[in-house]
Amino acid sequence: MPRGGTFNLLVGGPKANWPEDLSTRNIAGPWIGVDRGTLRLIDLNIQPVAAVGDFDSLQAPELQRVRRNVKDIRQSQPEKDYTDTQLAVTVALNDYGAERIDIYGATGGRLDHFLANLFLVLQPEYKAYAQRIRLIDRQNTITFYLPGHYTVTKEPDKNYLAFIPLTPIDHLSLTNEKYQLHNEPIPYPISFASNEFVGETGEFQFDTGLLCVIQSCDTFEARHE
Repeated sequence: MPRGGTFNLLVGGPKANWPEDLSTRNIAGPWIGVDRGTLRLIDLNIQPVAAVGDFDSLQAPELQRVRRNVKDIRQSQPEKDYTDTQLAVTVALNDYGAERIDIYGATGGRLDHFLANLFLVLQPEYKAYAQRIRLIDRQNTITFYLPGHYTVTKEPDKNYLAFIPLTPIDHLSLTNEKYQLHNEPIPYPISFASNEFVGETGEFQFDTGLLCVIQSCDTFEARHE
């Protein structure tokens, strides 16, 4: 049983939002399938170490296929207090000792599902692990930060940088991005969108709250509209 390191989770969001590396099976590390994401991993010839969810999106033959291919299956009741993604994060942290969790398939499709995935880090049981969780899709890398001073490195294919306080934040400073802030109090969630790196790294700091940082790029279609 693998322990520690980076664990990848595949949720059941649209395949169109997958980064190319996932489609070409070019992402290192063990995988946990989340509901239909488990079947999609099997279709990619990726062997999940675990499968988590109520599996209500699978037909009986599909669920049997999951059972034949995955040893560690954590099936929950459809009526529950936690989403399948939340349960999978708990399994990765508590049972597999994940040091980082990269979640794929968590965007696109139903907006309520995306918001549940985005807001996961606000729950008390996950907030302490916020900086170890990323949401990754074809256009975006979404990271989370607790109070402190940070340097973030630009991803080669990403042009834009956004800072999104998910809670009230004190003394937010963006010190070497294209658009800067200096010790600003942010009383409510807001998206400081379409900022940009001026070099290969960016710096920011804040004293309280929880900050979401997104590196993103336009799609090919958007660039050519």
